[in-house]
Order: sequence, then structure tokens, then C-alpha cells
Amino acid sequence: MKVSVLASGSTGNTSLIETGQHKILMDAGLSGKKTKQLLADVGVDINDIDMAFLSHDHTDHSGGLGVLMRRYPKIDAFANSGTWQYLLDTQKIGKLPAEQMNTIEPGQTKTFGDLDVTAFATSHDAAQPQYYVFTSGGKRIAFLTDTGYVSEEVEGTIEDADAYMMEFNYDTMMLRDGPYSWSLKQRILSDVGHLSNDEAAQALVDVVTPKTKHIFLAHRSQHNNTEYLAHETAKEMLIEGDANLSDDVKIIDTEPASPTKLIEI
Repeated sequence: MKVSVLASGSTGNTSLIETGQHKILMDAGLSGKKTKQLLADVGVDINDIDMAFLSHDHTDHSGGLGVLMRRYPKIDAFANSGTWQYLLDTQKIGKLPAEQMNTIEPGQTKTFGDLDVTAFATSHDAAQPQYYVFTSGGKRIAFLTDTGYVSEEVEGTIEDADAYMMEFNYDTMMLRDGPYSWSLKQRILSDVGHLSNDEAAQALVDVVTPKTKHIFLAHRSQHNNTEYLAHETAKEMLIEGDANLSDDVKIIDTEPASPTKLIEI
């Protein structure tokens, strides 16, 4: 299984997962044109994408999905029933081809040839947020951003993965001292907001094992965080701290408009 975080941040989120049988988008929060370009940057033709999994309805995750579904009928799109209903009711991403809409509910695991996908509920101010663990060829990657906290149930679902894409959204001091309104700061800090660098790193300390070799630091705020602070927090708590990791683990920074390398998990 190969993975590239194509773009991650408040301006748009999408990642590529590649197995022997599938090429999958995890979220689709950018324009069709930008998604096509980012895929080309890692050597993938957008016409080869056959699946897309949606975490929740916020535009930076869902905004490009309608266009992609209409333009590329090959794509089977998956979300839970609450998210689909919200998108249909609001027409937020336009008309959705019914034949391409598929459901996967929190707690379910579905198999698609050489790919198993497990959905799990998260805590965010969206219609029905959920994230996923993708398993193929004996390897697992867990995706988790846009959640106000990481419950014991979620930790149990994502523990012992070979790779993680984890939200390192904000540095607490930068957020508290920053330009946002107090109401927005409260929303970000709340149980339906986002994870701080410290919260994300602590969650990873709880779930990583020596088999974990790749950790992608994702959804970094451009106003309330820096790449350095996120990376150093992860390094201090995971590499230099008490995490049960091997020496060859790689901590990978992600960017809002450029992809990581396509990495073999």
C-alpha cells in the first residue's frame, strides 16, 4: 500500500491511497483541477481514481467531491448516511449521482478486493463526522483529523497501525494569543473542535507500536501553528519521549498545496 498526503490544511484536504487493485482519495476538499494536478505530481492519472471516502461535510474536505463524481463516473464515493443526507439537503456540493453514492457507517468494516476499510465516529461540529482505517496487504494506515478529542474507543480502533495521518492543528499559546475572535477560539478548543499539537502527540503515544514507521502531521493551522512547532512537539513526545516506537520511524510534515512523496507503507 502506498500513500501520499496531497494537500492538508484549512484551504483543502485530500490524500491518495494506492493498493494493487484500487486508487482511492481520502477526502476531496480541493477543486477538480487542483486535485488532478496534485495527483499528476505523484505520477497518478485522475482517471484511475476509482474510490473516494469522505470524512465529513465541511468544505475543506468535501468541496471538490461533487465535481469529481460528476466528471469521473468511475468513482464510487463513500460516506455515512448522516453526511450524505446533509449534502443532499443543502446541495452544498451540487447534484450528486445516486449511482455513485455508497454508505459506510461508524463501526462498520467493508471489504473491496484487496482493501478493508473501517469507519469510526469522531467529535467535530459537522453533520456526522467519521474517519477511517485502511488495510491492504497486511498494512494499516489510520486517518484522523478534525476532532476535538480522541476517545478510548477511537484509540482502540486505530492502535498498532503501520502509519498515521494525524491532526496537529494548533499550538495552544499561539491560538490563545492569536487574532481569532474568542468565540472561534472556544470552538477550536472545544470537544467538537480540533486537536492541539500536544493532544495529537499524546494520542499517538497511546497507540503507536514498533510496527509504526510513518507519521504524517496534518491539518496544521496557518494562523495558530508552525511546521517547526508541530514537528518538534511530535519529535519530543514520540521520538525522545516514552512512545513505543522503533528508531527508524519517520515523521512527515504535510503542506496545504503540495503533496508528500508517494510512500510505501
